[in-house]
Amino acid sequence: MMIKEYSELHSVPLKSGATFVRPIQVLPSHVKLSDPASSVMTDLTKVSVVNVRAKTTMDKANAKMIRYGVRMLLVLDDNEQVVGLLTASDVLGEKPMRFLQSVGGTHAEILVSDIMSSQSELEVLKSDEVQKAAVGNIVVSLKKANRQHGLVVTEAADGRQSLCGLFSITQIARQLGAQVHNFELARTFAEIEAAIPHA
Repeated sequence: MMIKEYSELHSVPLKSGATFVRPIQVLPSHVKLSDPASSVMTDLTKVSVVNVRAKTTMDKANAKMIRYGVRMLLVLDDNEQVVGLLTASDVLGEKPMRFLQSVGGTHAEILVSDIMSSQSELEVLKSDEVQKAAVGNIVVSLKKANRQHGLVVTEAADGRQSLCGLFSITQIARQLGAQVHNFELARTFAEIEAAIPHA
């Protein structure tokens, strides 16, 4: 084939104010405990996870959560490896005050690394087990771990893990039809129990 057979595409100027398309995963609005766990999992092959660097200030990280409408940021190091997790509860709870009491300084000086849950504190679920699980398994797992979020990983033959999915108990509660009025963990689990029809 000759290059002469192809014609040039017509280009136009990029207008100011242009944005870009972000991937969107549409989860079902209503699920049951017996539905597949994947129906409540944010799939990171379809949606980009919002992340932050460990050396970012807590205030900047909080502003990023607000801007993206999320309650959790993945914390990465300079090699793009996961070093922790920062949740809205970390920022808005007692952690910042406890940190300042032990170290001193000002609120504006607190870094993400000072209050995040570090990699060594995090537990993950394996993707192959999640694929066989139901929504109810995820709810029970998060409740037992007393966690707002669950991380899902794939594992390579050499044992290296890659984060491939996220669960949020608040998101699951909404999909189960629970009225989530605040983000207190115990209340959220109670609201899930109340929303589920008992046989």
